[in-house]
Amino acid sequence: MSLRQLLPAAADYRGLRRTWRGDLLAGVTVGIVALPLALGFGVSSGVSAEAGLVTAIVAGMIAALFGGSHVQVSGPTGAMVVVLLPIVAAHGIGAVAAVSVMAGIIVLAAGALKLGRAVGFIPWPVIEGFTLGIAIIIFMQQVPSLTTPRPLVAGEHSSNAIVAAGQSLAAADWSYLPWALGAAAVVAACMLLAPRLHRGIPGSLVGIVVVTLLCVLLPTPLAVIGMLPDALPAPQVPLLPVDSLAGLVGPALAVAALAAIESLLSARVAASLADTGAYDPDRELFGQGLASIGSGLFGGMPATGAIARTAVNIRAGGRTRLASLTHAVVLLLVVLALSGPVGTIPLAALAGVLMITAWRMVHLATAASILRSTRSDAAAFLLTALVTVSFDLVVAVAIGVAFAGFFALRNLSRATAVNRQPLAGDPVPGDERIAVIRIDGPLIFASADRVFAEATAVHDVGVVILRLSSLDHVDATGAHILSDITLALERRGITVLIKGILPGHEKLLRTVGVVTALRHHAHLFRDLDDAIEHARSHIRREQSPAVREG
Repeated sequence: MSLRQLLPAAADYRGLRRTWRGDLLAGVTVGIVALPLALGFGVSSGVSAEAGLVTAIVAGMIAALFGGSHVQVSGPTGAMVVVLLPIVAAHGIGAVAAVSVMAGIIVLAAGALKLGRAVGFIPWPVIEGFTLGIAIIIFMQQVPSLTTPRPLVAGEHSSNAIVAAGQSLAAADWSYLPWALGAAAVVAACMLLAPRLHRGIPGSLVGIVVVTLLCVLLPTPLAVIGMLPDALPAPQVPLLPVDSLAGLVGPALAVAALAAIESLLSARVAASLADTGAYDPDRELFGQGLASIGSGLFGGMPATGAIARTAVNIRAGGRTRLASLTHAVVLLLVVLALSGPVGTIPLAALAGVLMITAWRMVHLATAASILRSTRSDAAAFLLTALVTVSFDLVVAVAIGVAFAGFFALRNLSRATAVNRQPLAGDPVPGDERIAVIRIDGPLIFASADRVFAEATAVHDVGVVILRLSSLDHVDATGAHILSDITLALERRGITVLIKGILPGHEKLLRTVGVVTALRHHAHLFRDLDDAIEHARSHIRREQSPAVREG
């Protein structure tokens, strides 16, 4: 892929004269929705609310300009929070910016190497299991912020979100818990009820404003975000000792894998929500890589495409990149003009936002349909969710894909059939010594051994005709097994004729040695009647004591 294909072009803004009003309105709407999420994900990641805002602004702007989707909105996400928490616990807050830059370089390189289509290999049940696991983790991660006003000490609780939630409840400050639960409940109620009044009401922002005003007017023990800067920090290269950077290679690879997967999935879903033009997966990786690099240089977090904010953008009328850029500008104006009021937002209110966000990530109807589909898909869904919650997000996707792939191969191998067919037409003496064996479906490594066993399980025959015209697909192992079948039968004195090699398979079968395994090059046929007539001539010569096969 040329560099020009990865860079912004005038075509990115085709139709802007017609859509600019809707794009500006959508951008403002998404900016309002993104504000509490950026703050909440920044706090939940163990870094800071400032880091969440910086990521939404810097990464959101860069991804809008360089990404492969016209409507994708990027920034901090819940899935990334899940990965970052263990990194902060193990390496400190200062490592997050370095990981962001390192992961961004990896994602950028993946885009340049045209690896964007790889997300198509992730099965739907694995994606949904992954989403369910993330939702559970995000919900459970909010429990510690509801149980105590003090910041948690690194290593105080387990790195597993569910275990940590239980530990924090066991050590809860019961004088603080009712206040925190009340604040979270008010926000949750606003988020659930506001859409019933009007779809355009940003329930999360309304809830945060209500709780913040109550905390300003009433004496409460609720912990707040605290002082925020009134400008973006100056960009700088994260400086860490060399040995520390070496220890961050593994985490950076995990973050890069997650950023690539989540961004591509989000862009793919966005392309199906409205007619906003196709997305370029390689350019999307390139843009998201640049976004994470830029975010890291400004002290932010790794960024990904955010499907919830992207969906809001599309529903609000966003059709070009102007909407995503406007969203970043709105958040920048918040930093420049409203950093003081934003700093008074209670952390419990943000916890309420994220809990409802996590709840909305779970689609019960979708989960039910997967569980009712096939046993293998249901198992892949549950296994991916379980591993996501218990261990690691990227590992969960890898295990889920491997699990689903195993069952897909098993089902594919079962589609391969080996059948002995009767000879067409009136029988002639000696026909019982001719076996027509038809191989249908895909002939791949997963079915090769079974095909060999069934195709060579013939007895008391002198000629075997292998019918290959119904093979859907043949890999190298499948081609090699055809050669082995031919040689095994020939060693038993059985002449093998092959009928119906498809043009698309011929080169592979000749390269692997199927044709050379035949006793004679004339034992290849395109027509079954010709193959049967040749087989009968072999049987006649076999039954004549004066004739010997050459």
